[in-house]
Amino acid sequence: MAGGLGTRFWPISRKAMPKQFLGFSGKKDASFLQMAYDRMSKLVPAENIIVVTLKEFKDLVKTQLPQISEENILLEVYNRNTAPCIAYAAKEILRRDPQAVMIATPADHIIEDGDEFVRTMQLALDYAGENRRLITIGIVPSRADSNFGYIQVEGGSKAIEAGLPVNVKTFTEKPSKEIAEVFLQSGEFLWNSGIFVWQASLILEELGKYAPEIMCLWEESDDIDRIYTDCQRVSIDYAVMEKTDRATVIPARFKWADIGNWESLYDHLAIKDGDGNVTNSLAKHLFKEDKSNIIFSQKKGKLLAVRGMENMIIVDTDDVLMICPRDDEKIKDFLSELAMPEFEEYR
Repeated sequence: MAGGLGTRFWPISRKAMPKQFLGFSGKKDASFLQMAYDRMSKLVPAENIIVVTLKEFKDLVKTQLPQISEENILLEVYNRNTAPCIAYAAKEILRRDPQAVMIATPADHIIEDGDEFVRTMQLALDYAGENRRLITIGIVPSRADSNFGYIQVEGGSKAIEAGLPVNVKTFTEKPSKEIAEVFLQSGEFLWNSGIFVWQASLILEELGKYAPEIMCLWEESDDIDRIYTDCQRVSIDYAVMEKTDRATVIPARFKWADIGNWESLYDHLAIKDGDGNVTNSLAKHLFKEDKSNIIFSQKKGKLLAVRGMENMIIVDTDDVLMICPRDDEKIKDFLSELAMPEFEEYR
């Protein structure tokens, strides 16, 4: 799933080049999309890897993944979140193979410990092939983090420790920090990774049951542009997973990060200096009396000289310089202002 807009990573992530096509990890400059493709290629044949993205990103996908065939790029006319995206992909997969088991995964995750990832996903594929269950991958939490959704399992901590498929008890959207701490201490909760495995026929059946307003559009027309024009924007969690009685979770222990905004990049990905400053490797830098900043430049030959800053985000691109406190709400204020016509070229 590679159709997101990545607006919370502005001004690096832009309308013409959103974050899934960018590289933040420093690993051979691979983009999020390329890393996701490489992960999936260890689990399924290349001819079975499908990328769902927006029409305007087709050329970016073909450039970054020259090995992918035209028929394996499914194009959305609008971003309608994950439920319509998964319905679209499942329809196409089912057309090719009525017995297919599919993995649905976002293109913008960072996953380390590749062997453990492959082991976990193979367990999920095998289980899904034999059971009519909707499987989600739950990450064993290492801290109380309010940026993630949480999954409570039946059987509590013992079930998580076993590491085998277990029924889901509850889903909770991003909780408060205090509630996240309670979840962590209970030992009964996993982070919701947003990675799913199921029989393609089953997810379409459950979408028809719990989100008929989506599936009826596919029954009325085969014009994908018309379908997406009329389709509501809704996540697969809200449309199906929070309602179904077929939800199963597999506890996972590979290192995982959902890089959703600048704060998550600071927390989970980048390497910090002795004063807690994070910077990318492209630009030379000279930091004095700086603490806990995110300082990012797209220009290789530019010196970043910063002094006396604390808890700030400084991002330098060809056409935008952003200096802002490390506060997601203040970033959102910038984004709301960008909606004004005079700033259209900078979106």
